[in-house]
Amino acid sequence: MFNKENKITIFEGREIRRHWDEKQEKWFFSVVDVIQVLIQQANYQTARKYWNKLKERLKKEGNESVSNCRQLKFEATDGKLYLTDAADVEILLRLIQSVPSPKAEPIKLWLAKVGYERMQETVDPEKSINRGRMNWQRMGRNEKWIQQRMMGQETRNKLTDYWNEHDVKEQDEYAILTNIIHQEWSDLSVKQHKQFKNLKRENLRDHMTEAELIFTALAELSTRQIAETEQARGFEKNKIPARKGGRIAKNARLELEQKTGKKVVSGENFKLPAGKYKKMLE
Repeated sequence: MFNKENKITIFEGREIRRHWDEKQEKWFFSVVDVIQVLIQQANYQTARKYWNKLKERLKKEGNESVSNCRQLKFEATDGKLYLTDAADVEILLRLIQSVPSPKAEPIKLWLAKVGYERMQETVDPEKSINRGRMNWQRMGRNEKWIQQRMMGQETRNKLTDYWNEHDVKEQDEYAILTNIIHQEWSDLSVKQHKQFKNLKRENLRDHMTEAELIFTALAELSTRQIAETEQARGFEKNKIPARKGGRIAKNARLELEQKTGKKVVSGENFKLPAGKYKKMLE
């Protein structure tokens, strides 16, 4: 399912970061991530050096594709946002011609497909919902978890819509407010929670337990309703309801943990099921 948080797509098991431009209605992909696939290099820094050298050569040759790349902020493995070269499908298809690789043709077909999928989903949102459900099913999630994930995403979208309509515009500001909410309810930053689950670029919410999804949704629902009541506008003002909303979910979490004797925040992820996770702790 397409959502404002889903900025990673997969090609043959490799993650490629992307950004949807609402005005141009097109995807922009991290060039280095695509280069990494093409040269079949596991080391990101090696791929980045390869791209820098290729970029220099193409500039000298007068290749316009390089100058048409955009600088966009993508999340790195450390959880921070960094400016990175990004290109749409058309530009990437041109750049791929300059990289001798057996993966060139497969990734061209893949890029054309994923670039077109979003256009289909703009016309028919049900396609994105069905695709999201299928992806989660392939991850081994049951219907109960999938339903909770989708409901949580709807809650998240309503919150980010409120922010957008009330002068919270920058992606950095979204990330900071999200981190405040998360830290308040879970006692962990988003980065710390991902580390606890042994995740890198993966979407944290796709690896949450049902309980974690519920408390995240409660925190974000509370934040939005408090922000609406207080008519919070702008980044600084919205920090206040973010803390209050997160605290409401935290109090509920602590009460549940006291009653059940079980921790809500878990190191479990879909790659490390609950059984294996428990054995690891023993």
